Amino acid sequence: MFSKTSSKQRALVIGLVLLGSIFTIFFGIRAFHAYKKFNGYPPPPHEKIETDVNLIRNWMTIPFISETYRVPERLIFNALQVPPVGNRDKSLNDLNHEYYPNHEGAVLEKVKETVLANLPAHILLTPAAH
Repeated sequence: MFSKTSSKQRALVIGLVLLGSIFTIFFGIRAFHAYKKFNGYPPPPHEKIETDVNLIRNWMTIPFISETYRVPERLIFNALQVPPVGNRDKSLNDLNHEYYPNHEGAVLEKVKETVLANLPAHILLTPAAH
């Protein structure tokens, strides 16, 4: 019923399984590092600088807002009186709960004010296309 497999066939099967495992681990690690670098956020648009501060939401982080609106992170952190160390990956909502627990929406409003006041000058001077 069972035919004996030769040692060459057994070695070939074991080798292919090991090779497949190595490929799976290698590409799995690469995918994991790419996901960590991406950090779960969609990349901000690079060709267009946003100017409508009403689009800022509580789920956004300060680095995301800084890149999207081209306003330096340090200006936003300074306006909020929040240290950047340990807070770069926190959403505005998280920062609000941590630093201003008795003032709901304070961080969001302060960020909107700061971004509006510090938009790059060439953006504000460019007339809108109609």
